[in-house]
Amino acid sequence: MTQPTVLLGMSGGVDSSVAAALLVEQGYHVQGVTLQLWETEDDTTISKRWQERGCCKVGLAKHVAQLLKIPHHIIQSRDAFEKGVIDDFIGGYLTGTTPNPCVRCNERVKFAALYQAAKSMGAEYVATGHYANIGKNSDGSSSLLRAKDSQKDQSYFLYRLPSSWLPHLLFPLGTLQKSDVWKKAEAMGLPSEGLKESQEICFVTKGDYRTFLQSHAPESSHPGPFMTTEGKQVGEHQGIAFYTPGQRRGLGIATGERLYVQKVIPETNTVVVGPQESLACEECLLSDVNIYDPLALGIDHPINVKIRYATPAEPAIGIWQETGTLLIRFHFPQQAVSPGQSAVLYQGDRVIGGGIIQGTSLDPRELITQQEAYPR
Repeated sequence: MTQPTVLLGMSGGVDSSVAAALLVEQGYHVQGVTLQLWETEDDTTISKRWQERGCCKVGLAKHVAQLLKIPHHIIQSRDAFEKGVIDDFIGGYLTGTTPNPCVRCNERVKFAALYQAAKSMGAEYVATGHYANIGKNSDGSSSLLRAKDSQKDQSYFLYRLPSSWLPHLLFPLGTLQKSDVWKKAEAMGLPSEGLKESQEICFVTKGDYRTFLQSHAPESSHPGPFMTTEGKQVGEHQGIAFYTPGQRRGLGIATGERLYVQKVIPETNTVVVGPQESLACEECLLSDVNIYDPLALGIDHPINVKIRYATPAEPAIGIWQETGTLLIRFHFPQQAVSPGQSAVLYQGDRVIGGGIIQGTSLDPRELITQQEAYPR
């Protein structure tokens, strides 16, 4: 029986390279595709050694495709990336939130482009090197699941994919450990130097995100007051875009106690600071939600929620609000819940859905009223 055609997103990294090899071994007709998202690989635009740059390395992807004797295509997606990810990233920080560009990129650019290309090429499936799994429910529908390797699981970044796409997705690495993937890459003779793990924010190739914002959005440097939750000014910040809840370092405040960013208030260009214990909150509100299983929510349906990729999922419940938002009520107070970040909901290994954190139960806005000296 002839295996179907799979359109594989090839970033040039170890994961997508090994995914390509596995699909070929399984007999699929693989079409490799690399999305050209940001800087092109030439002598005039490279700002770091090519293997240390973003997540789409065209040269290595071509090399792997030739090694496996599969077709390779390049799709220009720079405009979609700039509008759907870069502009969202800059806009989020300028309005006092902490965006997650990887979540938006998967939703708006990578999978959107791959899915459309698969349809135009007549491919039955889209595959990537993400660590996640697709499972079947009792009614025959598909579910997004965690990967076997809990340390590398990337289901958090995929929760915004439409449910209609799930039956057409393949994640060849979902049942493997990362150590197995490296062994496979070495067996393929792939250059370990070229297959370094890509950095977290692929388009920030010089300095950190603050440097990127200062370069691409000079208006981000807009001083304003550091205020305590009691309404006392304790210093001046450099711009709300450079601060996020839970941040302690780089504040430049000398008060004799450790202060942490509690909240950013764009309306008054204020950064609220306070002690670490004030960071704890028992609930948060999600907007722009994508829920795969609405029946899994409610007071009688316990779930687990990840409020950032690098932290474990915590027990909670999800309660729909009349506004269409989703209230997440944690069993135990959580530290530094950041508006703009994603909260992803799980039941066991199954992704229930998620949304963008809109706010928390901590709301010191009414304490900050005297801002005439710092107009926005």
